[in-house]
Amino acid sequence: MNSLFSPENLPPPPGIPIPASIAAATATTSASPAPTITPKLEPFDGWFNTHTSQEQQQSQDPNFSNGSLDLDLNLLCDGTSEDPNLFSEFNRISQLFCTAFSANDPQNDAVPDPITEGLQQLRNDAFSDPFAENPQHFQNGVVSGTGLQQTPKGTSPDPDSRAIVPVPEEERSSSMTASTTPRRRCKELVRVADLGAPEQRHFRDVVRRTRKVYDALRVLATVEDERRVDSRRGRSDLRASAVMRSCGLWLNRDKRIVGSIPGVCVGDVFLYRMELCVVGLHGHPQAGIDYLPGSMSSNGEPIATSVIVSGGYEDDVDEGDVITYSGHGGQDKHSRQVCHQKLEGGNLAMERSKHYGIEVRVIRGVRYEGAASATGKLYVYDGLYTIIDCWFDVGKSGFGVFKYKLCRIDGQAKMGSMIMKEAHMLKKDPLSIKPMCCVSLDISNRVENVGVRLFNDLDRNFDPLRYEYLVKTNFPQMVFHQSGRGTGCDCVDGCVEGCFCAMKNGGEFPYNQSGVLLRGKPLVFECGPFCHCPPHCRNRVTQKGIKNRLEVFRSRETGWGVRSLDLIQAGGFICEYTGVVLTRDQAEILSMNGDSLIYPNRFTARWAEWGDLSMIDSNYVRPSYPSIPPLDFALDVSRMRNVACYVSHSSTPNVLVQFVLYDHNNLITSLP
Repeated sequence: MNSLFSPENLPPPPGIPIPASIAAATATTSASPAPTITPKLEPFDGWFNTHTSQEQQQSQDPNFSNGSLDLDLNLLCDGTSEDPNLFSEFNRISQLFCTAFSANDPQNDAVPDPITEGLQQLRNDAFSDPFAENPQHFQNGVVSGTGLQQTPKGTSPDPDSRAIVPVPEEERSSSMTASTTPRRRCKELVRVADLGAPEQRHFRDVVRRTRKVYDALRVLATVEDERRVDSRRGRSDLRASAVMRSCGLWLNRDKRIVGSIPGVCVGDVFLYRMELCVVGLHGHPQAGIDYLPGSMSSNGEPIATSVIVSGGYEDDVDEGDVITYSGHGGQDKHSRQVCHQKLEGGNLAMERSKHYGIEVRVIRGVRYEGAASATGKLYVYDGLYTIIDCWFDVGKSGFGVFKYKLCRIDGQAKMGSMIMKEAHMLKKDPLSIKPMCCVSLDISNRVENVGVRLFNDLDRNFDPLRYEYLVKTNFPQMVFHQSGRGTGCDCVDGCVEGCFCAMKNGGEFPYNQSGVLLRGKPLVFECGPFCHCPPHCRNRVTQKGIKNRLEVFRSRETGWGVRSLDLIQAGGFICEYTGVVLTRDQAEILSMNGDSLIYPNRFTARWAEWGDLSMIDSNYVRPSYPSIPPLDFALDVSRMRNVACYVSHSSTPNVLVQFVLYDHNNLITSLP
């Protein structure tokens, strides 16, 4: 049996109304009544609140014997401390702000002063040029030592005067490569542009391979957690990212990239915040604003590069193409504003990016049912935005907040977050979008666990309805031997370590408890009809059928294609490739009038890519057991087929074929 698995999380293609993942293939209460003041942070699964206990746990964790999984906060956070002297003026402004608001304290018996004058004064002071009193910083209007060009107030910045350094032609091919040793992100701001098609494919392949290594490490880490005898569980996403960082596999660490990241497409979906750090899309694992701090800049001015919009803060307003983004600082652990913000750190970086006309990347945190992270969120890259306005205002909690208006740049692919919303609508109401183009709600005629939609908004071609839907492969009768000579495990409540089926797979189970394939193998043995384990056994994955909502759709590029309304994790099962099995002689006769058969021996060995840790371990050996005999048979799909027949060819495939056997145990007769 040929089974399709997803080796990676897939980005939706531009212009398609639903995600195109064709995937067959996770507080200490202070005694003082005063709230804890922290920078504006994104919810991080509570890890930082329990860092001490996690650190103790990981110090005893035997996982990954090289010890590189012992996670230290210093490994994850870049240095963002600023020289206090650079912000003396802003501290003065902050004191002025507090003075303006102190008269309005409800506990103050004095008559409150009007707030308008205080706000106006703060706006004037906060957004005045911090270098205006230091003309020695400027030479002919250009900040010395950088490419930052000062523009007069009220005028538009010169589009050619971005605060970046262009990437030389000879350096572009290496700007996305991972460094060999861990290092801090450097000071130089660059923009990678004018990439040709070969370069784009190269960078895309680099990102895909990096993400596959990250996902493989994360999945393997979950197996180590499952083997624990106690209830302690580690953060597999953090541990995987720490290993990759220690091996120098984080991307884009040599340069701070402004604008698009080569190899990352609009609509790419990330299951964890740490994935954003690994590919260099957002360099901070916790803060919502990522920026080059002033202490690392040659002129002392910070520049924002990306923001995460998650809808978790009371003063944020997200309207899709237009976002009102509130600054950081002054929030408690419940994301409530409890004091006034200051124009420093990420807030100042956003103001400077607006001043110089530098775009920022926007990543949206989207709540998703079944998300793997503890926050229940996914992260979707939605493209580039420009900061067109910034101001200082009173927030909903009555404290001063810096606000920034972001507008999406035209001409980009459709936002991935919008595609996910449409997919959610279709799951609730399959006819909510283009009902006339929905040819069938279920071409399987209810033989699959979930319906398989047929969608065509290009022409009147309805060919998939002409075939009989085949949910399971049709084998010749001689394959099966029900004489009682078959062998299987004796497990009662699911397979356990060391059982017969585990030994057939080389001593380990091919899946984790969630049914995710750990690594590709030549052949996977699942529990079959001769096993005593129940249907919910961890070693029965592909035989349970499709569990994700798939759709066959008409495509201009490939004719027919398959996409999913559900997000399918890397290593997740998609569907079985079904057909009528033919012997060699039968295939030769049938192909005399034209060869339209499917030959399993022609499938590429992409299964070897899933779980490949050669970039981590130089001694990694590609799995060669269990071995598989020659696949000397064919599949006839001319009259009966399933959804797998419409999976299209791609130059950048996101699906792999994994051979799985569970129907019987006779390899010789099953592969004539």
